[in-house]
Amino acid sequence: MRFRDREEGGEKLAVLLQRYRGQDAIVLGLPRGGVPVAYQVARSLGAPLDVIVARKIGAPQQPEYALGAIAEGGAVFVDPAAVREAGVGEAEIASIAEQEAVELARRVRVYRGDRPLPEVRGRTAILVDDGIATGRTARAAIRALRRLRPGRLVLAAPVVAAETAEELRGEVDDLVYVLAPEDFMAVGLWYERFGQTTDDEVVALLDRARRAPEGRETGAGPGAADPADPPADPEREVSIPVGEQSVQATLAVPPGARGIVLFAHGSGSSRTSPRNRHVAQVLRDGGLATLLLDLLTAEEEVDDRLSGRLRFDIGFLARRLVAATGFVLEAGATSGLRVGYFGASTGAAAALVAAAEMPGEIAAVVSRGGRPDLAGAGALRRVQAPTLLIVGSRDREVLDLNREALEQLGCEKELAVVPGATHLFEETGALDVVADLAAGWFRRHLAPPQEVARPPGLT
Repeated sequence: MRFRDREEGGEKLAVLLQRYRGQDAIVLGLPRGGVPVAYQVARSLGAPLDVIVARKIGAPQQPEYALGAIAEGGAVFVDPAAVREAGVGEAEIASIAEQEAVELARRVRVYRGDRPLPEVRGRTAILVDDGIATGRTARAAIRALRRLRPGRLVLAAPVVAAETAEELRGEVDDLVYVLAPEDFMAVGLWYERFGQTTDDEVVALLDRARRAPEGRETGAGPGAADPADPPADPEREVSIPVGEQSVQATLAVPPGARGIVLFAHGSGSSRTSPRNRHVAQVLRDGGLATLLLDLLTAEEEVDDRLSGRLRFDIGFLARRLVAATGFVLEAGATSGLRVGYFGASTGAAAALVAAAEMPGEIAAVVSRGGRPDLAGAGALRRVQAPTLLIVGSRDREVLDLNREALEQLGCEKELAVVPGATHLFEETGALDVVADLAAGWFRRHLAPPQEVARPPGLT
């Protein structure tokens, strides 16, 4: 089961929360993505809507990896296991928390203005998010709300990682969810549409809720269109000529796209891979077009499953990727866009070989759990596109191979090690870290040249 969008997630969650209708409840969304869900819950319960603002504390050299979180009112949660995995000291955590407190204060001003934290003493406080992966942000918000002495504290989300649900039960009076999958990976995988919620959308929903009497809104039933809804991504299937054959791909070009990323997956995967589709959605939320590509034809896939002869033919795969690159450079919807590659497993090696063959066309490369070593030392030395290698800390053999390949790359380069992650980044929240790392790299390097602002200190 997947939710169509956050609004449907909120509607289904609200059904499970009906027992709190008329119980002097107040609904508090976690910005930003939790607010559209909380809006549907508050409307269904006839309860007021507000926010409780929290910010994650990221690792010093890996800000996408959360060590904990802070929330307004000074509440802090730090996960000791995450801190040990990242090897971070208390002084570093305190420094990062101080920096995040500045952004937290800004968001509080944007969402609430001069209004204080809502009055929850003695009431039923329902804390809502769009999904809970590790629960670190939720824990900080829970601590902030406990200080306000609610009569009952409820944590609710459409989807919660099963292992996290068990950990959180003892921290709240009630935990409510629609789904609690064992194989969680990332919140966005459980939604068909999971576009980024903006500050403006959060403010608009809060304003609408305040204008409606007792949190209710007339003239809008379940499933009604909301002006804060982001438009759906325009995906279409395309056939790309490769010599006398054609390979299939899924192309999505958001309005005003600033670049395009071609996905080259490894063996045993396809353009429908949930992992790659999740990363692609995050990139599109950031204004980048995506092409999810099958490097093999259907017949070749069948042959490769039996023989294994094509999956490690890096030159063959790279030629297919070069052909797809030519397609997007000439197609009307994508011509003129700067091109990046996102490669996984052997697809990462193909991406680097293709980038070496087209030094003037490829603006950035990201490898997820890839085998860049298979590109060969000659190709690695010729790559000019800035390259980010992402590897899990527990994928030790592949990590060593990536470190060796990093030394051979002569371009701007960086190795990002995701703490606690294994080869497929199946651990809860790990794929979100990958998506955030890739999005940041591509935004930086696919932006028009006059907009590029490279931070100092990159390898």
